[in-house]
Amino acid sequence: MTTTDLGPLSAEAGGRRAHRARRRAAERTPGWVVAGLVLVCLLAAYLYGWGISGTSLHPYYTAAVRSMASSWHAFLYGGLDPSASITVDKLPGSLWLQALSVRIFGLHVWAVALPQAAEGVATVLVLYRVVSKWAGAVSGLLAALLLAVTPIATALDRRNIADTLLTLLLVLAAGSIMNAVRTGGLRPLIAAAVWIGLAFQAKMLQAWMVLPVFALVALYAAQGDLRRRVRNTVVAGLVALLTSCAWMLWVLVTPAGSRPYLDGTTGNSPFALVFGYNGLSRFGSGGVGNTAGFGSVAGTAASRPVGGSGWTVLVNHTAAPQISWFLPIALLGLGIGLVWRRGEPRTDQQRAGYLLWGGWLAINTLVFGASSGIHDYYLVVLAPAIAALAAAGLTTAWAAYREGGDRSRALLAALLVSVLWAAVVSSKYKSFNVWLVPVVGLLALAAAAGLARGGKAARPRIDAVTAAAAATGLLAVVLAPLVWCFSVLDPLYAGSATSPLAGPVGIGYTQLLHHQAGSPVGFGAPSGRYGKLLTYLEQNRGTTHYLVATQSAEPAEPLLRATSDPVLVTGGFTGNTPFPSAQDMTSLVQQGQLRYVITTSIRPKTDASRWVTAHCTLVSPMAYGEATNGTTSLYDCRSQH
Repeated sequence: MTTTDLGPLSAEAGGRRAHRARRRAAERTPGWVVAGLVLVCLLAAYLYGWGISGTSLHPYYTAAVRSMASSWHAFLYGGLDPSASITVDKLPGSLWLQALSVRIFGLHVWAVALPQAAEGVATVLVLYRVVSKWAGAVSGLLAALLLAVTPIATALDRRNIADTLLTLLLVLAAGSIMNAVRTGGLRPLIAAAVWIGLAFQAKMLQAWMVLPVFALVALYAAQGDLRRRVRNTVVAGLVALLTSCAWMLWVLVTPAGSRPYLDGTTGNSPFALVFGYNGLSRFGSGGVGNTAGFGSVAGTAASRPVGGSGWTVLVNHTAAPQISWFLPIALLGLGIGLVWRRGEPRTDQQRAGYLLWGGWLAINTLVFGASSGIHDYYLVVLAPAIAALAAAGLTTAWAAYREGGDRSRALLAALLVSVLWAAVVSSKYKSFNVWLVPVVGLLALAAAAGLARGGKAARPRIDAVTAAAAATGLLAVVLAPLVWCFSVLDPLYAGSATSPLAGPVGIGYTQLLHHQAGSPVGFGAPSGRYGKLLTYLEQNRGTTHYLVATQSAEPAEPLLRATSDPVLVTGGFTGNTPFPSAQDMTSLVQQGQLRYVITTSIRPKTDASRWVTAHCTLVSPMAYGEATNGTTSLYDCRSQH
């Protein structure tokens, strides 16, 4: 019997297996990092999820979530009421998960807030994975920790506002871009494009703000020749455009009679809703730019924030304690990364990561600064970039510290700028946790003393004193923002339902909300005037399709959160939307579909509301148990039937 000598082949195969085994061992995440990540995720889950059954939800979005959960037609289009007469004034992407949660778990406050808490924890995990592949497992763990203890993330992830989902999807897109840089392949770029398109469904144009940065990084740093890089980037851009516009195109080809009217528009166009009402108007005077020529209505003071813009957008007295605790370390880390990596090849992945996260931070800051006004919680989208840059900067400085030499001073510089900035931010709130600054200062001094031992000498082995000093320094860096995060668990320091903020920044409004205006925003029968109005309407509406029509969304919100009956919201969120027309209102009344209308003195009048006040009968407030009309008035249009 003939035998074949397989010795050399077996040896070669064994060598390859041994090489793969050594590579896997080198890439294996240390056990203490895994344990640390578990603890960070548990911390994030606690901060984002503890006590969310008592959180105060956004009144407008919560009204829409109940309607969308009760009707698939309203779900698909983002209908504000169950009959889907008019949509919310945004794309419905961020509300879909909330509505599904309510469908599954029922009408509970925690069911609305749960998706955001889960998205927040998922963002921490995804950022760990993205940064680990870029700068190592320790950097990934630090980035996850810094994101988890960013106060605005804690405040926002406990509510039901779109920016939480936007941030998660953009971090996923960033991870795909870095995969494309490593491999030069088209598939990771297409994955990034899809993530950006989904982020567009959550927060519209804000999802596109990072597109130039992502495209330039892929063009510059990805593997392959220029022609291949350009082709891949163009294809991914087309995919991002198509994915972003998918809902708008679907709505555009749907006959107007088969879908709700699109709030914020004068011509019922989804592109006017996105690019006009929620786009160009953000850059007009006072945040209410004239976009009538684009087919959208002008905003109002209620629909457009007026604070937070300008070059101080990250460091003003309300924004700084929400987002900027790690900003000095992030900027130092960005400088270290770019300067110390100069001269590396074009495809250097480390520098590409610094360009990506630094560009993310820069372009968002520039756009926010140039806008006519933003909510401070918009800044949460900067948190992953700041956390990634700060984490990479700290680990790079730590490596330089261990090697010794002039660069070893970078670690002490990072500690110094972080603690000094924490003192500056905290000094604006002297009555809030007065012990915080002295404790942070003492921790920093102890850490600096331990790290300064030995001058510039190399430290190939880290002794217990140096390790303790490093841990103490990290505690000094994260302690102040962590305290602000924990403050959110007290409703007094969680901001308002429409503007989540951590700490004493929104304390005045929150005191009014929780101690004078009744219970937090949620489901159930409203108290006060709207509770009495709801009882009166349910008893007297008869067989009409609509429980009531309201002038703008504000008087409709408490009713929509309390009942599944259709409510016709005339004028949309701002009261400026020309829907329905006076003729349509007349037809609804004459056909017996509508009897009662609530008008309000704090919203602009439309043709429909003018018809009501001219042709319908004012109901005495005593009929439903109130002494005066206040800012709302109830009209009975039965005489026109």
